[in-house]
Amino acid sequence: MAFLLDLIEQYGLFFVFGNVLLEQLGAPIPAYPTLVITGALLERGEYSAPMLLLTGVIAALIADYAWYMAGRRYGGRVMAKLCRISLSPDSCVRQTEGVYMRYGPASLIVAKFIPGFASVASALAGAIGTRSGKFILFDTLGAVLWSGSAIFLGSLFSSAVSDLLDILASLGKWGVMLVALAFAVYLAKKWWQRYMFLKDLRMARITVSELDQLLKSGNPPTIIDVRTGVAQQGGRIPGAMVMSVDDDLSALVINPETNSEVIIYCACPNEASAARLAKKLMQRGYTRVRPLTGGIDAWLAAGYAVEQQ
Repeated sequence: MAFLLDLIEQYGLFFVFGNVLLEQLGAPIPAYPTLVITGALLERGEYSAPMLLLTGVIAALIADYAWYMAGRRYGGRVMAKLCRISLSPDSCVRQTEGVYMRYGPASLIVAKFIPGFASVASALAGAIGTRSGKFILFDTLGAVLWSGSAIFLGSLFSSAVSDLLDILASLGKWGVMLVALAFAVYLAKKWWQRYMFLKDLRMARITVSELDQLLKSGNPPTIIDVRTGVAQQGGRIPGAMVMSVDDDLSALVINPETNSEVIIYCACPNEASAARLAKKLMQRGYTRVRPLTGGIDAWLAAGYAVEQQ
């Protein structure tokens, strides 16, 4: 633990820069505690508060602008990729889009305080064409608020933080193990939540080739697209109706007594959003409901046609 503290003291700004950059790029390595600790160590005179703040802000801006450019170039696909690597995969795109569409670029000011929001919001800003100048302005304000609040808390409670660090340092390797254990517990909890969520969504699926055959039959299924508005810009499966997982299902006009199937698709890992809506429909009496394996990505990869909005 003493080695770790020496590392922070000698390479504090580089350590902060790398930690913030990696977290904002999507790695599950919390940077806020690092900023709090380095803020508490300001009184040791190894670096100044303005330099520490600038380091955190620049690292965050580099990562956020990279996601912004990825969103501008690849559109909704990059947000789907973000959810695939997320520890909370289901609704990160949908929730982020809802907040961003309501408050606009100003939502970036608080984005970093919301787990999983910052990276997706940056990519979304690029995907929907937010001007780069406006994005940088609000993202900078958000980075300053986020980094500044951590540094302020660290300096405000410097005595308590220093005492805690001294205790961990006195524990030697046991202090390192304690910190490592806390981080492992955090990751394990997130993984378990993800595992249980996906386990709850296990059900029969339909392949894109099977869906294509149903569309060509005399009794085509009801198809529901549950993707976000941005994701639908690339087109929908022919005949698909749009519905959100959170919509009032009473608006859905399907007779559960008929033999018509209901096929639901999305653009999310493990068809999470589609499976959630499928379960809700089953609870209302619709027995022939299946998510589309691979979603819209599998449909496009197989070369099947889509229709524009």
